Amino acid sequence: MKAHSIGVVSLLLAGAIWSETCFAQFPSLPQVPFNLPGGGNAAAAAAVAGLVVYIIEKHEASERQKQIADERARRAYANMSPKRKAALKAKKVRYIAVDTEKNDKTSPRAKKSVMVWDTEKQEVAGNHVYDVKKSPTVGETAKFDKYSAEYVGSGS
Repeated sequence: MKAHSIGVVSLLLAGAIWSETCFAQFPSLPQVPFNLPGGGNAAAAAAVAGLVVYIIEKHEASERQKQIADERARRAYANMSPKRKAALKAKKVRYIAVDTEKNDKTSPRAKKSVMVWDTEKQEVAGNHVYDVKKSPTVGETAKFDKYSAEYVGSGS
C-alpha cells in the first residue's frame, strides 16, 4: 500500500471513529453495543475502510460501456418493486451502481468495472468507470466519488 493511501485510510478511519455521520451514507449498518469514545462506532469505521479498497482506478467511459451500463441500470430499476424504490428514497439514495464491460483502459487487477446511474434523471451519472478489486454486495450502498449508490450488480 502506498504511503498516500495509508494517509487517506487513516483520515477516513479517524473521521468514522469520531462521528456518527457515516451512518447517513451506510444506513444499513447495524448498531453494535460497543460505542467508541466520541460516539463513533467500530462497524462504521470498518465499513469506511472497506470501501476505500474497492476502487482501484477511475477512468473515462467508452460509448459502449455507457450504453451497457444504461441498459443494465434501466432494467434493474424497472424490475425493482415499488417497496424497494420507496426504501431507496427513504434512505436518500438517488443513484444505483451497475456493472459494465471491461475495456482496454480497465486495470488488470480489476474484478469488475462499475458505473453510476441517476434514478431521478434516468441516465448514467458522470462519465466515469470505476474499476473495483472487490465489488460491493448487491443491495449494499457504497461510495463512488461523490455518489452514494446502491449496488445492483449486472441488473438482471
